[in-house]
Amino acid sequence: MDDTFPDLGSLPDEELKAIIDRLTAEETEVSYRRRILHGQIDILRAELVSRLRLRHDEGGTVIHGSDVDRLTEILSGRVGGLRPVPDEAPAVDRDEDEGEDAPG
Repeated sequence: MDDTFPDLGSLPDEELKAIIDRLTAEETEVSYRRRILHGQIDILRAELVSRLRLRHDEGGTVIHGSDVDRLTEILSGRVGGLRPVPDEAPAVDRDEDEGEDAPG
């Protein structure tokens, strides 16, 4: 598929409609595939939760040290492809701001 966007002003109406139809069909296929993937992910997660519950009920360890290490890496942004979330802007103390502008 050509990823360049056509010069819309130079296309006749029929060609515009054909492009819309083609892209709509492609979007439908992608959406269908996404729903299938989400269903598979839900099934896999349910199986994992079931296994973890069984392990817990049998007295086994549910969370391992490697899980904590991995979570630490994710939250600190040290995982490839993930960016750390920027700190939020500092909150402004409304009383101090209002005190400066308020007539005294």
